[in-house]
Amino acid sequence: MRFLSTKIHGVMDYLMSIVLMGSPWLLGFARAGGETWIPVILGATMLIYSLFTDYEYGALKILPVKAHLLIDLLSGAFLAASPWILGFAGYVYLPHLVLGIAEIGAALVTKTLPAYETGPTRGGAMINSRT
Repeated sequence: MRFLSTKIHGVMDYLMSIVLMGSPWLLGFARAGGETWIPVILGATMLIYSLFTDYEYGALKILPVKAHLLIDLLSGAFLAASPWILGFAGYVYLPHLVLGIAEIGAALVTKTLPAYETGPTRGGAMINSRT
């Protein structure tokens, strides 16, 4: 069931990108290896594709929300699995796992159309305004 609005998801995207980019230093696991650069790169990438997403807080509105959510799913899965894929799980894994699962969860429960793309309700059902 998709209950999270794209407006809330957009706020979460920008906050998550900042958290990801800062997490190695904020949580004390920065060593200049994959454990550090994976969240930094994924956070910067999230910031960029969020700016291009066609939702309330997107600047250029080029990337459809469905594509954005697919990127979130793939990025979250890679982030969550990266400690084992890249071999640094013996040093740190919990931040990557938790943040990755959070990203996957948000993608799975977010509506696929922003509010400005849906029409008025009829009988409790939202009508898609696209033709």
